[in-house]
Parts: sequence; structure tokens; C-alpha cells
Amino acid sequence: MAKWTPKHEAPEPLEGPVVATITGGTIVWFVLFLVQIPFYGWFDERGLMWWVWTCLAGGGLGLIGISYVRKRDAAIKRSAARESREPLAGNGHDPAP
Repeated sequence: MAKWTPKHEAPEPLEGPVVATITGGTIVWFVLFLVQIPFYGWFDERGLMWWVWTCLAGGGLGLIGISYVRKRDAAIKRSAARESREPLAGNGHDPAP
């Protein structure tokens, strides 16, 4: 048996307020970008412009992430609603004619 073979099943993934978490993180990235703008020259003189652009990229990718998790959350809710409306298949009962 290989050393990396799991000895137990993986736990279920945790579901939390994913949309709020991603939105909060995106806001933080944009705030960090805006805070660094007045110091643009300071960053440029020291060769640290990547800090400014990293914050902007984080905010931009966060916007993509917000769109993604909102669509994912809506799909999960649609799936759960569909499953609750449909009777379980193969329950041994014939549907009424």
C-alpha cells in the first residue's frame, strides 16, 4: 500500500456564506488598491509596482469570482428545489393512472 493512500473517507465540504466571503475579499482588494494610489510614486521608485497591480488584479478576479459563486449558489438552490419537488424514483410504488 502506498504511503499516500487515504485511510478514511474525505469529509464533506463545508458550505458557508460563499458569496459574502468572496464579495468581502473583493472589497478588501479594491480598498488596498485605492489606498496605494496616493503612494504610486513611492512604489515606482522602489520597484514595488507589483504591489499596486496585484491589488487591482485581486479586485478584478474577485469580480469574476462573485459572478461565479452567485451562479453556483443559484444552481445549487435550483437543484435542491427540483429534488424536493420530484418523487424518489424506484420507490416501489406505481404512479396512479
